[in-house]
Amino acid sequence: MEATSHRFKDNVHEALGDANLQASLAKIRSGFVPKRAAAAAALPEFETLRDQARDIKNHVLGHLDIYLERFAEAVEARGGKVHWAETAADARRIILDLARAGNARTITKSKSMVTEEIALNDALEKAGIEPIETDLGEYIIQLAKEPPSHIIAPAIHKTKEQVAELFLRHHGRYGKTERLTEPTDMVREAREVLRQKYLDADVGITGANFLVAETGSIILVTNEGNADLTLSLPKRHIVLAGIEKLVPTLEDASTMLRVLARSATGQEFSSYTTLVTGPKREGDLDGPEEFHVVLLDNGRSGMVGTEFQDMLRCIRCGACMNHCPVYGTVGGHAYGWVYPGPMGAVLTPALIGVEEAGHLPNASTFCGRCEQVCPVRIPLPRMMRAWRTREFERHLSPASQRWGLGVWAWFAKRPRAYRLVARTAAALLGRMGRSQGRLKRLPLAGGWTRVRDMPAPEGRSFVAAWKADGRPTEAPGAATARRHRGSAKEQGR
Repeated sequence: MEATSHRFKDNVHEALGDANLQASLAKIRSGFVPKRAAAAAALPEFETLRDQARDIKNHVLGHLDIYLERFAEAVEARGGKVHWAETAADARRIILDLARAGNARTITKSKSMVTEEIALNDALEKAGIEPIETDLGEYIIQLAKEPPSHIIAPAIHKTKEQVAELFLRHHGRYGKTERLTEPTDMVREAREVLRQKYLDADVGITGANFLVAETGSIILVTNEGNADLTLSLPKRHIVLAGIEKLVPTLEDASTMLRVLARSATGQEFSSYTTLVTGPKREGDLDGPEEFHVVLLDNGRSGMVGTEFQDMLRCIRCGACMNHCPVYGTVGGHAYGWVYPGPMGAVLTPALIGVEEAGHLPNASTFCGRCEQVCPVRIPLPRMMRAWRTREFERHLSPASQRWGLGVWAWFAKRPRAYRLVARTAAALLGRMGRSQGRLKRLPLAGGWTRVRDMPAPEGRSFVAAWKADGRPTEAPGAATARRHRGSAKEQGR
């Protein structure tokens, strides 16, 4: 997909004005967040598992070359074939060659963000091969010709009514002409349409949640079972996975699975957890005749050994974006590429460049919730700050922002001057807003006061109060809050 991350601010304005999107985003706060909290609370060893999951991924990243070779040897020992793709273009070429070798006309796919990363569907369509998404959310956005807006719920931005309209518009050629109103009916209709697609497909393409170096297995988790049909019915199964998806053993995979579902959807385990080891063997009743694994680098190895290496621990659960106030307000499309939310704010600049995606690490309140809920404890705020530093060092940030930071830095290094200016400004602003206790306009901060009032400073600063009394006698702003409470009480009478 074409990146629009450089238009992040424009994308945000569009998202804020989209009533359907705002209604859809509310489902995250009432769904994913409390379910994850309940699942974590119900498992006493959950925090220990998070530590273990972090350590497993750190160990793999410290020995990535060894485990990649071990995985490749295990796959080929069981009749599979491993292909190495340094770039997205390499991965597309390999998959197209495999599809053409099988005379593929249609290909079924299970949900895979890494296929979005390499824009695989566009490449297949240009080659005259029809890709068919089989995950319900991916199927919906394929009909809408839109990119996913969430890594585990790609159509979360769509309302029920919008989905009903899409089905009515696209399912007529299958004899489905009734406008549906109930979600269960929509699921049934989609299943009926997709059933024949599974049977007709020449190739099945999946991603992988984990690659097990010990056995050469891939592990897939879904809640719909669509990946099982995608990989088992066609004659050729192609797996596309990033090189960071490795775990050493099946026991390590078990640890990762225990934190994945709880962090993603609040389930103890996903409905379907499928292990695939090689192609169909003699005596097997079903399964693909060929099993290919395409291992994608696409910039990942360049992150190893840098301040962004920890990002490669990500297991794509989506917990960081579910808890992010920015994502929860603007949704995924505003981020302008495949990976939204806090994990996207770190990963996207690494994969497509900070020149294109520099806005993303700046789109954070640094509340820290993303790091608090990450199942592998990725320090996302620290890495967003690192991207901001790189952006500043490369002179990519606006001149006005650089000038403002320079002025602030000058005063920050001179505490006496800083306090003098802060005291003078606070006194001046306090006088300007004294009548109402707030300021409707603030010089050099019009973006802030355009949508909210600025509380007028009052009393001494914290530093001044501490220096004079050893502790502040009253928190700054307490008088204003007291007046507002009094006013509210009067209105209540």
